[in-house]
Amino acid sequence: MAKVVCVLYDDPVGGLPKSYARDDIPVITKYPDGQTAPTPQAIDFKPGELLGSVSGELGLRKFLESNGHTLVVTSDKDGANSKLDQELHDAEIVISQPFWPAYMTAERIAKAPKLKMIVTAGIGSDHTDLQAAMDRGITVAEVTYCNSNSVAEHVVMTMLALVRNYIPSYNWVIKGGWNIADCVSRSYDLEGMHIGTVAAGRIGLRVLRLLKPHDVHLHYLDRHRLPEAVEKELNLTYHTSLESLTKVCDVVTLNCPLHPETEHMINDKSLKNFKRGAYLVNTARGKLCDRDAIVRALESGQLAGYGGDVWFPQPAPQDHPWRTMPHHGMTPHISGTSLSAQARYAAGTREILECYFAKKPIRNEYLIVQGGKLAGVGAHSYSAGNATGGSEEAAKFKR
Repeated sequence: MAKVVCVLYDDPVGGLPKSYARDDIPVITKYPDGQTAPTPQAIDFKPGELLGSVSGELGLRKFLESNGHTLVVTSDKDGANSKLDQELHDAEIVISQPFWPAYMTAERIAKAPKLKMIVTAGIGSDHTDLQAAMDRGITVAEVTYCNSNSVAEHVVMTMLALVRNYIPSYNWVIKGGWNIADCVSRSYDLEGMHIGTVAAGRIGLRVLRLLKPHDVHLHYLDRHRLPEAVEKELNLTYHTSLESLTKVCDVVTLNCPLHPETEHMINDKSLKNFKRGAYLVNTARGKLCDRDAIVRALESGQLAGYGGDVWFPQPAPQDHPWRTMPHHGMTPHISGTSLSAQARYAAGTREILECYFAKKPIRNEYLIVQGGKLAGVGAHSYSAGNATGGSEEAAKFKR
């Protein structure tokens, strides 16, 4: 029987909610491209409840233990003596979420001789050293599309919050003020702006579709060009380089995966090509950006605002400069872990486990690495190599 180690974020400060703001959530059966939502044989949770924290256990305990498997759930993932490290020696499967990632470095993989599969409950498997996984023949899988719309909604929300100067205006209310001039001195309309996405996959394309009614000019950069019919439908301008896109866009949103080719793609050099006063939204991965270059661009005015929810490492240490830099709209990594999204990625994780234990094929769209090579979505979106360097800094976070 298998030992499954599941790394999840901490419970709410006051414990799991005794009741929720809503009684139910909409049922989503398929995604815009026709892919079906997760289809496990059964689930042992109520959709709309908190599943992504330690006590939620992704709704997996009954299923695993009733089939003779062992489930270990922890939020203690960083540092040499973490609970995760203590449990790796006989773990067959490791599960974690991008929001509170178990950084599966080559060193950790070496400590887990029985490890057969690493699962991302969500989207994005850059917290795993994919090269090390390929070298060991470990399967890496994720629940593709489960929270793509969740993230896209967060992107549009962040754009509007930055451009309309919402957060400082809200803070004036909290402080008891009515300082209209202070609120609007950095407030603009999104209408008429040029907005570009770096990558137009599931999330990026959804962002473009959500933005179309705002009467903006839409641009995209992607190594896979969209069908001509989609370009015409959304009146898209296609770019073949980051420089070409950033020179003309008022708002840039990053929606590409992190791998060695995209690490620190936004840096001092590339930021010089942005329009002065542009806004940058990043809900993809923090390490796409050079941390200190973002701070410098905000302080100089090259960027008018930076927002999103992704950091490196995660959790971000208390002294991370993005917490205190000017004109930011940062949150913890929450865009893809709404209660709605949790129901889908918990179901998808169970579907992957059901297939694994039954020795049935895992959906091709869920695969990142299999059989010693990039597979499925991984072959389409990732490159071989490792992007986990520096993840040990996550141990600096103090609870």
